[in-house]
Amino acid sequence: MRLPPLNAIRAFEAVCRHGSILKAAEELGVVRGAVRQQISTLEDHLGSKLFVRDGRRLVPTEKARAFAEAAGTAFTILRRAADAFEEAGSQRIRLGVPSAFAIWWLMPRVGDMQASLGDIEIDIVPMTVVEPLSQHPDFDAVIMGGEIRSSAGITETRFMEDEFGPVATPAIAARLAGDVAALAQSNILVSRSAPKLWTEWFAESGTPPVAFSRLREFEDILLAVGAARAGLGIALAPKASIEGDLDRGILVAPYGFIRRPAGYSLCCRTSDAKRPAIAALRSWLLGSGGAS
Repeated sequence: MRLPPLNAIRAFEAVCRHGSILKAAEELGVVRGAVRQQISTLEDHLGSKLFVRDGRRLVPTEKARAFAEAAGTAFTILRRAADAFEEAGSQRIRLGVPSAFAIWWLMPRVGDMQASLGDIEIDIVPMTVVEPLSQHPDFDAVIMGGEIRSSAGITETRFMEDEFGPVATPAIAARLAGDVAALAQSNILVSRSAPKLWTEWFAESGTPPVAFSRLREFEDILLAVGAARAGLGIALAPKASIEGDLDRGILVAPYGFIRRPAGYSLCCRTSDAKRPAIAALRSWLLGSGGAS
């Protein structure tokens, strides 16, 4: 069989990663109709349907999933081969970072990072939904928080421990008076990107679970914490991301924080682990994060 059109494979691989034609179109910079046409072209070429619908999400068939993984690997190889044509002095890292961590921890330190890395350019891409590097062939590395499942071909370096806990404005925290039972009648702010975070906090802190009567959902932790800063309720937040707010008294932690030993890790492809630019970024993170 002759190879399918490259544009059709590119559109197909993007839809597989996102589970959405709209998001694939946004990534590729085209309209949805163009992506649909490319998928149709590829299905005609292969003589097989490539997706089934699960609610609002497109799910690839078993054969299509295997083809998408191969396509993703091939695109990564091609991109790296193209990178080899760049001038030796030009070093650039495309780094995926959780949105809240990027804004509240990394961005205040960007000046120090750039001074340390010299001519190395770091392209910081905030991630609303934190996904492993295998899902982002266009990234050179990602920062992951929490427990990480080791993956073949991926090298993880933990550079910082972290703690997390409920946070609110001083006025709301004062009404709680340190009584966890008071959460039952409070406005609880939940992140859809980390839906089990409150369950994990109750389990890891040894606190008896409380049945919430008033929940408000937000797309990600960044928005949930932003709502807490605005006095709309109580959110769970990683301490590393809100240290500035804590220092200024904008937010307080009425029940304290509990340590999460998994912390934050820099994940890169093992084949890239010794690249000078990746090694320099890793060294800076270890120095700034404080993990050994």
